[in-house]
Amino acid sequence: MLSSSSPFLYSFALFLSLFLLLLFAPQFFPSRKQPSPISLQDELDDLHLFHQATVVSSLKVSHLGIAHPKPKIAFLFLTNSDLVFAPLWERFFQGHNQFYNIYIHADPSSKVPPPKWAISANFIPAKRTDRASATLISAERRLLARAILDDPLNLYFALVSQHCIPLHSFQYIYKSLIGNPAEASRAFLSQPSHKSFIEILSNEPTLQNRYIARGKNAMLPEVTFEQFKVGSQFFILSKKHALLILKERKLWRKFRLPCLDLDSCYPEEHYFPTLLSMADPEGCSHYTLTRVNWTNSVGGHPHTYHALEVSPELIHNLRESNSSYSYFFARKFSPEALTPLMEIADSVIFRD
Repeated sequence: MLSSSSPFLYSFALFLSLFLLLLFAPQFFPSRKQPSPISLQDELDDLHLFHQATVVSSLKVSHLGIAHPKPKIAFLFLTNSDLVFAPLWERFFQGHNQFYNIYIHADPSSKVPPPKWAISANFIPAKRTDRASATLISAERRLLARAILDDPLNLYFALVSQHCIPLHSFQYIYKSLIGNPAEASRAFLSQPSHKSFIEILSNEPTLQNRYIARGKNAMLPEVTFEQFKVGSQFFILSKKHALLILKERKLWRKFRLPCLDLDSCYPEEHYFPTLLSMADPEGCSHYTLTRVNWTNSVGGHPHTYHALEVSPELIHNLRESNSSYSYFFARKFSPEALTPLMEIADSVIFRD
């Protein structure tokens, strides 16, 4: 028979259990750590860099003095670890030196060594980056600015990560973006009509939580909920849109604000789609050309392809899209996938 004190004991036990759960839960289910804020000095350095790029771009007309200027694609590598797929990218770029430039932003805290490849790459002055933070926006803008300052012939800017691989040959991607190399100089005259390939979505189920991640009205009045967009971090931008991003200040002041809800905070997936959707929606594809598999994602990370999954069938499947363009790149691949990828590089990946 239960004593009269049993309800009290049950209540006390329940209270004690909840207390212990709240006390020790962070050890078993660690929450995301608040990223370090962008320092005033880093902000001033970036603003100076962005201003330089926009001013110099308006003055640089050196390609007009070249008999047959060749437009280039700037490949922007954003990384915080070794570029393990450098051998595959080296084979991708081989023989096309006059049509591309490579820029690498490597988190200085990760001590990324220069890749051992025979092609030229520019390691730009980098700052620390944190996942799901405004530091990634800064790093991507930094890459755009350095590429614009470095070479006026850069007309497109493709952002990739250390986990990305090409799905086609360089010739295929160049022709898709710029046209036949023999007639490519015409691309300088058609720059106003160049489209950017960036994902812009407005119907994602988590969008409301992401919009209020900094506070209920933190984004107002600059960005209403209807204007707030989401999309893949990885894009291919035209030069006109790259310059627009470097000139922008108003939205940046909102997106750099620290988040109160860290689990809903991914500014790098919102700033670029929101800005370009507001500034030039008709000039954007609204889809990305980088394939990502979100099936069975873990901790906000997409599916990672391992060596045993690599096959010609996988490459062909990853290329398929619902747009008029095939996917150009894919992520995410594990380091051990390099060997089987190299084995099918010439016979599958670079055979379009």
